Amino acid sequence: MLLLGIDVGTSSIKVSVVDSETQLALTSAQYPETESEIKTLQPGWAEQSPEMWWDHVKQAILKANASGLYNPADIGAIGIAYQMHGLVVVDKEQRVLRDSIIWCDSRSVEIGNRAFDAIGKEKSLSHLLNSPGNFTASKLSWVKNNEPEVYAKIDKIMLPGDFIAMRLTGSITTSMSALSEAILWDFKEDKISDDVMAFFGFDKSIIPQVKPVFSVHGEVLSQVAKELSLTAGIPVAYKAGDQPNNALSLNVLKPGEVAATAGTSGVIYGVTDDLAYDEQSRINTFAHVNHSGSDKHLGVLLCINGTGILNRWARTVFSPGISYAEMNALGQESVIGSKGLRVLPFGNGAERMLDNKIVGAHFHNIDLNVHTQSHIFRAIQEGIASAFRYGLDIMRESGMNPKVIRVGRANLFFSHLFTEAFVNVTNVPVELYQNDGSVGAALGSGIGVKAFATEMEAFSNSKPVLLIEPGNAPAYEEVYQDWKALLEKQLINL
Repeated sequence: MLLLGIDVGTSSIKVSVVDSETQLALTSAQYPETESEIKTLQPGWAEQSPEMWWDHVKQAILKANASGLYNPADIGAIGIAYQMHGLVVVDKEQRVLRDSIIWCDSRSVEIGNRAFDAIGKEKSLSHLLNSPGNFTASKLSWVKNNEPEVYAKIDKIMLPGDFIAMRLTGSITTSMSALSEAILWDFKEDKISDDVMAFFGFDKSIIPQVKPVFSVHGEVLSQVAKELSLTAGIPVAYKAGDQPNNALSLNVLKPGEVAATAGTSGVIYGVTDDLAYDEQSRINTFAHVNHSGSDKHLGVLLCINGTGILNRWARTVFSPGISYAEMNALGQESVIGSKGLRVLPFGNGAERMLDNKIVGAHFHNIDLNVHTQSHIFRAIQEGIASAFRYGLDIMRESGMNPKVIRVGRANLFFSHLFTEAFVNVTNVPVELYQNDGSVGAALGSGIGVKAFATEMEAFSNSKPVLLIEPGNAPAYEEVYQDWKALLEKQLINL
């Protein structure tokens, strides 16, 4: 059986077709080639069109089909990974009522803070494992308060992956994992949170049918199948947020295992069997893909909004047209520490690990007689790695002490410069794998249709291609401590 995985990213859509027998990708395709627009109607806002996602999904599937490396009719299941925390709202005819308020939008921070205070810190943290914060429920409250005419037409709310599944199948479903990332799930009561629904005044009718992550969430409509050369009726058998899915793609399923990504945003994601939470909600806990009420598997997530997006910005501003490989090579021409240049990468909205403060991106200690492109490019990647270390230290306070971190060979982890900085600043070895989110989503669909006897069987052929161990940690520790002092000074000034 062939399995189709769809990864709905912020920058683009990626799809992979995987052979269930070998667990290897036959082909992958990305659409568009350039990075998708984020609409910023006001400072701190971030929106994207769900219909744009759907068009790009179709284009990516057609592009993969055009490879001629497989017969689309042999695809037997579809899995979907998606950018987390976004809000999609549709009416009874499944028409999109407004653009999606996506993960890095900051407009609902204060709404979430008010909910946290009203529900109560202890109850919020012990039942929701998080503050309502700047997540999907708070985004929906913003719509309710500021766009009542839109809110009145809402039939169902969805996360981005739920929307793509709806376009494929005509069915609207969600999962415990999705509702937990929306901060709509009560882990102690094992149901939709009465406290959150009551505080915001939401009617439960707007919540889709809740199904397990690994299950049939609908079957491909005949008109969609015809357009994409697929077989009508094949199931969408898996949906998960991009970070739980990335962990799945790296076979991070057991307590103590840890994964990381460094795309537009940066994430460290560790699995635990404890209903753990951070007192300040700087890191967050959600239901992992294999969580159930009786078999607890939680994902503890550190998110940094400003990582790869800063690298992209630097390329556009300082060297338009240059490739990322050329940027990385230039950065490697500089010495560790970039001759004193330090970069705070926090220019993409409110940062959860910094108490939802909007810090902005900052360049410190620029010497116009010393610093060149190579210093700038290295300092940016060292600054991103330092942000990961700052967040990892928060995770360590909560008992998450990884002995190794698994990553996919993608985004910033394509860069030897960044990978070296990450390993040495955190002082944790990294196992590098070829799998990515779209491959993980494909394998997830195989689990959903029981093409594999167990979840572990789906990754029986998955092996790391490289182990990178710390080799210059003391030099990077000096860089990090200097960087941390600058960050803490900036936080005091806010």
